[in-house]
Amino acid sequence: MKNTILSENNTLLCENDTLLSELGKSLVTGSLSDERVLAETGREPAIKILPNAHVIKIGGQSFIDRGRSAVFPLIEEIVENLGHHEMIIGSGGGTRARHAYSVGLDLGLPNGVLSVLGTFVSMQNARMINYLLANYGIPFIEPAQFGQLAHYLKERGAVVFFGMPPYTFWHKNPSVGRIPPYRTDTGTYLVSEVFGTKSMIFVKDEEGLYTADPKKDRNAKFIKKISVAELKAMDLQDVVVERSVLDLMENAQNRRSIRVINGLERGNLTRALNGEDVGSLIYAD
Repeated sequence: MKNTILSENNTLLCENDTLLSELGKSLVTGSLSDERVLAETGREPAIKILPNAHVIKIGGQSFIDRGRSAVFPLIEEIVENLGHHEMIIGSGGGTRARHAYSVGLDLGLPNGVLSVLGTFVSMQNARMINYLLANYGIPFIEPAQFGQLAHYLKERGAVVFFGMPPYTFWHKNPSVGRIPPYRTDTGTYLVSEVFGTKSMIFVKDEEGLYTADPKKDRNAKFIKKISVAELKAMDLQDVVVERSVLDLMENAQNRRSIRVINGLERGNLTRALNGEDVGSLIYAD
């Protein structure tokens, strides 16, 4: 890349006196709040950095909290897919995170501090998944190590990380209450979006998306496929993934669909990794 210099009349030039692109000049000398400039920055599509990888989110309360009976068969299925699929495995927080939130709320702690508490619970679950996969050389990585993600995938075929996005004290305040709005579903989704992965799979303890929580409502109807706009229009009281994921999908450049599967049914993860139509598909228009 050629170095740039500032001429006497404040025109940006390259070393060979070639003017920067109009967009380049606008970004360097103009305002980053200018809507015209911002629109130009989206002209080139974002590259897919890890187009062959799959992001897998293992639910906390819905899955990991069930213990051995749920987790061990899923670990076995992950191992069976090593060498066939690259997997980036994120963990949920589950019941322990909810307990931490309840205590923190009772103590009057702000949203950003609650986010820190949730992060460490998610990390505990990620560590447990990591130890169960340790014999196969699958590493646990933290946000600072994501620069080496491609190396780990090529070397080991999978990595484990905690799903909570590292906003911690800088977490956005929710519109209602103080529970951090961007939690583990959102954190794992953002990894898939940023790295342009092949798929985003949420492993839960139900077949997928329903019109209500099927554990509480026997009349809940299964939804096989639905758009984000249609799902939002339904205004369901209970949604199988965090609502912030749906908001992010609307402006996504890479990850414009997610799949929710029942990980308790052996083989569902493999079918999802193979691109089969299992569980529920939620997509952006």
